[in-house]
Amino acid sequence: MSDSRRIFQVYAGSTELSPFHKCYANSAIVLRSAAGRLFVHDNGEDPSKAYWALRREAALFDVPERPIEINGPDAVLFLELIFARPLKDLKIGRARYVVACTHDGGLFADGILLRLGATRFWFVHPDGELDTWFLAHRFGFDVTLTDPQSRVLQLQGPHSFEVMRSVSSGAITADFGYFHCGVFDLDGQKLLISRTGWTGELGYEIYTQGDDTDCPRLWNALMEAGAPSRMIFGSMQSMNIRRIEAGILDSGSDFDSSMTPSEVGLDKFVDLTNDGFIGREALLAPPRGRRLFGLLCRDLIPSGGCELFDGDEPVGVVTTGAYSPYLKMAVGYVRFAAAGDWPTRTLSLHCADKGEAQCEIVNPPFYDREKKIPRTIVSS
Repeated sequence: MSDSRRIFQVYAGSTELSPFHKCYANSAIVLRSAAGRLFVHDNGEDPSKAYWALRREAALFDVPERPIEINGPDAVLFLELIFARPLKDLKIGRARYVVACTHDGGLFADGILLRLGATRFWFVHPDGELDTWFLAHRFGFDVTLTDPQSRVLQLQGPHSFEVMRSVSSGAITADFGYFHCGVFDLDGQKLLISRTGWTGELGYEIYTQGDDTDCPRLWNALMEAGAPSRMIFGSMQSMNIRRIEAGILDSGSDFDSSMTPSEVGLDKFVDLTNDGFIGREALLAPPRGRRLFGLLCRDLIPSGGCELFDGDEPVGVVTTGAYSPYLKMAVGYVRFAAAGDWPTRTLSLHCADKGEAQCEIVNPPFYDREKKIPRTIVSS
């Protein structure tokens, strides 16, 4: 070869290749692993064009989220031990964002909990070891934990409702609200759907049903239904831009178990009146100040590992960054070493491979603080 590139064959071991992979594979695709599953980190797209397709039309993403089913008479009691929010009032056919803490109050994981029946739930998480955490704490509870072998697609963007209405032959209507979930027939296949997503846009998540789902058929049906809306297949590149803008965090990179919910800004999802959840006793102590904030930078695009300085003193590390075509500047998250009055401060950003620039610290999300975008359906 004339340049330094080489082609390697890699054995992925127990890492799963998506059943949708053959539907979109091309020579430009770069795969990454999360939750033991390979997903498309990059598909050779122009990130800006893909971003605007997501913002203005619709985009389909094959994501690595791994659902776990929790079923049995003690399901609610068990889940209220694991998660820091009461769940008795979660209605069947509804979903709820939840966080799990360690015994010393650190953030262990986050995700979406779907209530599919009186004693049947699915927990959907993007990465981590919560299935092992479930097993470690299930003793004494009458519950079963199973892997439904479900792969997840996210259909996101302002035209996503039109696509879902079409592929469901009108069964999915505007009455299927934000954080609702239910089973629908999509092109002759029964699939679990939730009106959720990782982009801050109007969107839906589609959960396959193991071997009962013909994945190529589902993919083709979605692409056909999405053609009038100019729907694209997107990679994590465009999704990551939008989730940062929307103030959505990534477990394991933006936060980990060394940080409490208050340090991350997720304390509103912790209800200390919910007696007995793991970590509650530790969280009864005076809350630690917030350490995770957003940043804006006009002169360079930071990446994970870039440092922030207050004068000559290093004070924080960037967890992720991207260029926002909407804001016309770079956005990202920074994890500070100590809590402080950081928002509105201007600090020095140092990136070893990109140089230095000034950046402004802000409270995320960067816009749409009331989450009106994902709650609103504009039908043509």
